[in-house]
Amino acid sequence: MRTDMHVQQGRPELGPEIWIRGPVALPDDPTPPPTADTPRRFSWVGTHGGAGVSTLATVYGGHDCGRVWPGPADPPSVLLVARTHANGLAAALNALEVFRRGEAPHGLDLNAVVLVADAPGRLPRPLAERVKVIESVIDVYRVPWVPAWRLGDLTGKPPREADALARLTGRSR
Repeated sequence: MRTDMHVQQGRPELGPEIWIRGPVALPDDPTPPPTADTPRRFSWVGTHGGAGVSTLATVYGGHDCGRVWPGPADPPSVLLVARTHANGLAAALNALEVFRRGEAPHGLDLNAVVLVADAPGRLPRPLAERVKVIESVIDVYRVPWVPAWRLGDLTGKPPREADALARLTGRSR
């Protein structure tokens, strides 16, 4: 506890610096702070070809980066995307390692990994175990197999099994 503090009674001889300098002008184009009503924007980054980045960006919104890191004008919040087959999960783990080592471009914020089903049905045990490894280091959102998406129909509502991803991206059902 500080004992050298005291309250000066009466009028101080000099006020804070702002009173000496005068008012400070606001920037020409102030950007409003984000509100709870404004969904956060994301950059979707595929960890391998065919991960589903374009489909997810169309269905859930956000910026489609393909397989490259977001540029300076793109949202810095990154969602890594991978399919749930062996090569896709290995690519997701490699991308996570890039972030862990600090080798991702400066200023990017890795939010989560989005795993898109590579086939209908449950994952075989070896693949489910790899998913658990990914889940142990970062949030994972799962997107089930959607037959309509395979046919190119992206107009329907996102699948119910991916409601958590819809909430994250601001895409309501």
